[in-house]
Amino acid sequence: MRNHTSITTFILLGLTEDPQLQVLIFIFLLVTYLLSVTGNLTILTLTAVDPCLKTPMYFFLQNFSFLEISFTSACVPRFLYSISTGDRTITYNACAAQLFFTDLFGVTEFFLLAVMSYDRYVAICKPLHYMSIMKSKVCRAMVISCWLAALMVILPPLSLGFRLEFCDSNIIDHFGCDASPILKISCSDTWLIEQMVIVSAVLTFIITLLCVVFSYIYIIGTILKFPSVQQKKKAFSTCSSHMIVVSITYGSCIFIYIKPSAKEAVTINKGVSVLISSISPMLNPFIYTLRNKQVKQASLDFLKKIAFLLK
Repeated sequence: MRNHTSITTFILLGLTEDPQLQVLIFIFLLVTYLLSVTGNLTILTLTAVDPCLKTPMYFFLQNFSFLEISFTSACVPRFLYSISTGDRTITYNACAAQLFFTDLFGVTEFFLLAVMSYDRYVAICKPLHYMSIMKSKVCRAMVISCWLAALMVILPPLSLGFRLEFCDSNIIDHFGCDASPILKISCSDTWLIEQMVIVSAVLTFIITLLCVVFSYIYIIGTILKFPSVQQKKKAFSTCSSHMIVVSITYGSCIFIYIKPSAKEAVTINKGVSVLISSISPMLNPFIYTLRNKQVKQASLDFLKKIAFLLK
């Protein structure tokens, strides 16, 4: 914390002042968080122990599940603690750390989704060259590139954000440390940071979305050329889970920026942020397991092994 910053703690307003509604929100978030962690940990375990899931697609899914656990754990447990204890204060350093990690994990997810769409493009459009293109070294390099790209996106605005001064208000109108409400209470000139945040968010969104869209244009074009209906169904089924996750992720972000009015913008942002940090990480493992025969088979084999060991 810099010497010129007079405020050392912030107060998070949360979602509501209604005690009964807070109880419902607590139960909802606790259940979704536990399901999210359990589901994504299951995918991490299965992809680590099952030989049939040692392919590039499941390597990326493994990393995606790790990101989902990390992202939801960066914000939800702190909010659950705040609701259960009534302690809404958060230190400057803890707030900065939460903002850094939620941004890092969230932006990395977008780049990883783009990489996963490229993986599906190679699998469908260039099946004979799949293993030669998607080598283990290449896959690892792609994942590392996602993390580095995310760092490059978030570090410039964050580095300027750490120089902000907070003179009068320390009340953040959110359930977690988010850039927009923090910038609103700063007494520094935030114009440059706001522009950098917008540019970074738009570039990340557009670049990754274009990668996904172009990949699926080629994928759909290739699938439509398949002679049999069975081949088409099989090809579409390998992409369906990823397409659903992409739709949820990008759709929720688009919804944030379609604001009915300035007054409702903060409330909508908080509500959508809760859904992004709780529902999406919970749904994704179920989407991949329920729609994927290999993962379902791996789950059954894993349960049989556990049952055998417990005998």
